[in-house]
Amino acid sequence: MRDDRPDRILGVMNTDEFDLYPPIEPYAVHQIAVDSVHRLYVEECGRPDGLPALFLHGGPGAGCEPAHRRFFDPTRYRIVLFDQRGCGRSTPHAELTANTTWHLVADIERIRVELGIERWLVFGGSWGSTLALAYAETHPERVAALVVRGIFLCREAEVRWFYQEGANWIHPEWWQDFIAPIPPEERHDLLTAYHRRLIGDDDAVRIEAARAWSLWEGRAATLRPNADVQSYVSNAQVALSMARIECHYFVNHAFLEPDQLLRDLGCLASIPGEIVHGRYDVICPARSAWELHQAWPSSQLHMVTDAGHSAFEPAIRRELVAATDRFAAALR
Repeated sequence: MRDDRPDRILGVMNTDEFDLYPPIEPYAVHQIAVDSVHRLYVEECGRPDGLPALFLHGGPGAGCEPAHRRFFDPTRYRIVLFDQRGCGRSTPHAELTANTTWHLVADIERIRVELGIERWLVFGGSWGSTLALAYAETHPERVAALVVRGIFLCREAEVRWFYQEGANWIHPEWWQDFIAPIPPEERHDLLTAYHRRLIGDDDAVRIEAARAWSLWEGRAATLRPNADVQSYVSNAQVALSMARIECHYFVNHAFLEPDQLLRDLGCLASIPGEIVHGRYDVICPARSAWELHQAWPSSQLHMVTDAGHSAFEPAIRRELVAATDRFAAALR
């Protein structure tokens, strides 16, 4: 049975809804050196002989949290979570060297092989949806099903919407705090201006930029303002990995060709998928979820009418748990 005990993820408290599964602890933890620089934190939870499922966190650079385990029935799933390069408990922290989409795709395959998994359900939200699609299109034979949320296809228009013009029309007061670290003469290209500061040598400048970047995202993540979310993303360590790694990816177009994820969807024709998206998602507007669904006939789209971006919006988390429950039954 699920319970209503409080759990904290990005500062968002679970309500008394009976949706998430109870808190659990890993039954195995691994440290996997994927190259001479990066060492990944990997954990396994739930049932060792259960249906394998991989959780991909957002950001990039956000890391995993204990509540992420709770989207899966621990009596039916073997749940694998890992902190992507440079964030969470993986080391070195906020490292950009050898940190690209394709390094992460290779890391996922390395983890799958190390754990002796043949095929798995892949679950990802926001940037995690980007990475889930990139992985599935590279290794479709290893993916039994996909659950993706808060769809982000990493196209130039999507990045520009949130970091240059679009979302600022919805949250103009928060936008002023976002642009504050950047002089007016540099604001025509905020991504480049932030990147210059986030990779610079001045610690104070780097932290100021990281906090402003992460606070903008944290404020926009929920339909209603949530002070706990804002406090979490303002933590210097969290903010630095999120801001540095996100900005690094976005100035490099996420290391993807234009429209690559939609272009290559044909190889997922036989893979079932569930798409969950908040109607009022300010970070990743709903158009991307709709376009993904239109290009992927074997997918189901759940447009959640009373939610923003966060996976822990009440109606979104219920849809996500319902999706993993359905696949637990269908993929047995």
